[in-house]
Amino acid sequence: MTRYIALVDFADGAYGVSFPDVPGCTAMASTQDEAINDAADALAEWAADELADGNEAPAPRSLEELLADADVKKALAGGAILASVPLIMDTGRLARANISIDVGLLADIDQAAHRIGVTRSAFLAAAARDKIKATA
Repeated sequence: MTRYIALVDFADGAYGVSFPDVPGCTAMASTQDEAINDAADALAEWAADELADGNEAPAPRSLEELLADADVKKALAGGAILASVPLIMDTGRLARANISIDVGLLADIDQAAHRIGVTRSAFLAAAARDKIKATA
């Protein structure tokens, strides 16, 4: 999975996230965790737009390369922090997967999915996305 290094800063009561390797891709939220979560969504949308336009998403630079970048150095000196953000791309193609899961947990998943009006597959896909974002 591709990960991009993001700059997270705090100003005027909000957290902002930008990507040195992905110009124009930003996110903002009232908490740092929400901002990083939203940044993963923004990154996926940006990459999807690039692909739709016939372009490739730029390869992320290594941490060492970014730390040598003058603009990144300036942002860090100004109080920004770095975060690793996963690029979670949807291809639009579905794949059938055979998994093993406890019967009780599966029943709870089905009940929760029913309560929010989605399928088991949609529920599990959303849970997986959330877990991937949280392990950044």
